[in-house]
Amino acid sequence: MTDSPRAPQAPRTKTVSNAYLHRLQRRHFLLFDILPIVGTLAALAFLFVHPLGLTELVLFFSLWLLTGLGITVGYHRLFTHRTFKAKQSVITALVILGSMAGQGGVVSWVALHRRHHECSDRDGDPHSPNLYGSDVKGRLRGLMHSHFLWMRRHEYPNVVHYAPDLIKNRALVRVARQYYYWVALGLVLPAVIGGLVYQSWTGVISGLLWGGLVRMFVLEHIVWAINSFLHMFGTRPYASRENSRNGGVFALVTLGESWHNNHHAFPESASFGLDWYRLDPGYWLIRLLAACGLVWDVCLPSDERKAAKRIPDNTCDTSTSGVPA
Repeated sequence: MTDSPRAPQAPRTKTVSNAYLHRLQRRHFLLFDILPIVGTLAALAFLFVHPLGLTELVLFFSLWLLTGLGITVGYHRLFTHRTFKAKQSVITALVILGSMAGQGGVVSWVALHRRHHECSDRDGDPHSPNLYGSDVKGRLRGLMHSHFLWMRRHEYPNVVHYAPDLIKNRALVRVARQYYYWVALGLVLPAVIGGLVYQSWTGVISGLLWGGLVRMFVLEHIVWAINSFLHMFGTRPYASRENSRNGGVFALVTLGESWHNNHHAFPESASFGLDWYRLDPGYWLIRLLAACGLVWDVCLPSDERKAAKRIPDNTCDTSTSGVPA
C-alpha cells in the first residue's frame, strides 16, 4: 500500500489582524504610550510641590541609559538582527532592561522590526512615513503615523514566521513572559529609591514620575524619531532599498541608533556607526562585553562590502525625496 501524496501546504500567514489583538494594542497604547505623556505633564506640575533635585536627575539618566541600552543592544542588535552571540546571563539582563522600557515584549518587538526591514518604506511596513504622498499634507500625515499613531492599531506580524528563533529559546521566553512585571519594576524601583532618599511620599511620587514615566516618555520619542524623521531627513552615505537616513548629530542621545542608513545598508553589523570616530554607545557596550568574554562572534561588514555600497559624493545628500526605486 503506497502513501497518498501530501496536499500542498498553504503559505504561512505573515500577519494576523483580529478584534482581540486590536484590543491588546489599544490597551498597550494607552498604558505605555499615552500614560507617559500624562506622567510627564504631571511631573512638570509637581515641580511646584517638590522641586527637581539630584536624585531625580540620577534616576532619570541612569534608568534611561540602562533601558535604552536594553533596546538598542538587546532588542535590536542581538535579538532582531543576531549581530553577536551572548551568554544566557547577558540575554536575560537585556530582555529585562528592554522590557522595562515599556515598548513591547521582546518577541513582538522583534517580529515587528523584522517585518519593518522586510517591507521597509513599502506596503506592509508597520511604520513608514513615506506611504501617504509627497505633498505637505501627505508628509505630515506620514510623520504622525510613523512616529506615534501606528501603535494604536496595526497588523500583528506572525511571531511563528518572524521570530521562530526566539520562540525556541525557552530560557528567553520564560523571562519575556514576565513583561508587565519588568515594566512595573521600572516604575516601582525609582519610586522606592525616591522615597528612601527623601523619606517622604513626595519623594516616592517624584521618583516615580522622573525615573519612571518621564524616562519612558523621553526614550520612546527618541526611538520613534528613528522610525519617522530618519526615514525622511538626513544623509545617505550607503545604497539601500528604502529611504533610511543618518542623523549623526543625534548619535549620543540615540545610543548609536541614528546611524540609521548605515544600519539598513548593513543590518548584520553590530556597529551602527561603522567607523571608530562615529559615536555609537551601543557598540561600545558590545565591545566591553566582548572584552569580558560575555559576548562573541561580533559581526562587522568588510571594508570591501562597505566600499561596494558607498554612494559617491554623498556629503550633501540631505534630500527628503521619496523611496528610491
